[in-house]
Amino acid sequence: MIPAKNRFPKERVFVGIVLILSAGLLVLPDFYQSPYSTQEERYSAEVLEVDNSLIQQFGIVKAGSQRMKVRILEGPHAGREVAASNDLIGKMESDKMFRPGDRAFLVVSIGSAGGEILGASAYDHDRLPVEGLLLVLFAVLLIGFSGWSGAKALLSFFFAVLVMWKVLFPGILQGFDPIWVALGGVSLIAGVTLFLVAGVTRTAWVAWLGSLLGILLTASLALVLFPAFRLHGAIQPFSETLLYSGFDNLNLGRLFVSAIFLGASGAVIDVAIDVAAAMAEVSAKRPDLSRFELTRSGFRVGRAMVSTMVTTLLMAYVSGSIALLLVLLSKGIPAVHILNLNFIAAEILRTVVGSFGLVTVAPFTAVVGGFFLVKGGKNHAPIPAYRGSPAGSIQDRSQPG
Repeated sequence: MIPAKNRFPKERVFVGIVLILSAGLLVLPDFYQSPYSTQEERYSAEVLEVDNSLIQQFGIVKAGSQRMKVRILEGPHAGREVAASNDLIGKMESDKMFRPGDRAFLVVSIGSAGGEILGASAYDHDRLPVEGLLLVLFAVLLIGFSGWSGAKALLSFFFAVLVMWKVLFPGILQGFDPIWVALGGVSLIAGVTLFLVAGVTRTAWVAWLGSLLGILLTASLALVLFPAFRLHGAIQPFSETLLYSGFDNLNLGRLFVSAIFLGASGAVIDVAIDVAAAMAEVSAKRPDLSRFELTRSGFRVGRAMVSTMVTTLLMAYVSGSIALLLVLLSKGIPAVHILNLNFIAAEILRTVVGSFGLVTVAPFTAVVGGFFLVKGGKNHAPIPAYRGSPAGSIQDRSQPG
């Protein structure tokens, strides 16, 4: 039997390592420095006055320029009142209107000499206070409900955001292959998430290996099928804008492929840990099971999970294109034509290939778990398992030899 006091230090050491890595990423200088922001600064400001005389109404959209007087609330220019503009281009999805009392997020152009303000533009509403409050409430709810496990889940969420923001996205902008950068980032995020939630145990190793196999299969299928669909990477929103912003050497096709397995990776990780945790519990209850019997149990558990997760993935992707689908249906376009549109074909490719990863991660994890989690019949030493359900707090369970 493994004493409890020997288990928790290992877990806390890993949590400490992730905390140190997160702090390092947080203070790490930006891997990519944009040349467009050297003479610009960004501040929160309060809108004092607005002038809408230059705005014209065209049906349901507006175009023109909204003039404003704002007071900067932070930085070296705090308290200073300046004139700002809010340009409208006639697109409801990007245009915004301000009223006195609103908080605006300003982009301020600074002169090269003396630091004088040359001009200010209202980029958007300042939503950071509301977003910060929402994140705090989410953290309180998560930790209040799940305790220590919730705190570790929150740390994994924070670490994933930092890896994507400080490593994955800048690496792609620097010209590295999007597929390899995304694979590295997903592998790191999956490992940290699983070992934080499940502890430094064989069950976490099994889930990690199973999820990596599922992600690699998804990436491979996406690479093979992408040319057959006759699609181009610019099918993604703002991809063309990315090319016009000076990244014409960026391979948008490989960027689209990386987006496919990146989008499916969360569900793949979820299925992998569920199957691995269930197999660990079965092995703890029945240490006499052989590899074949334990693997078969993993297959049974995986079948039930995959059946619902595929629908979950479909709903997630459909929700992102619901407005487009409604427009097509409102025009009376036949289904055979809709399925051939490049936007819809791209979503079909994304959904089906992502579902391949979901379907295969369960058997992958079951096979790996059959080798590493079996306790009986193959002269394996006793190993830690889990107490509790996969979705709740998972703790190591020690078994007599």
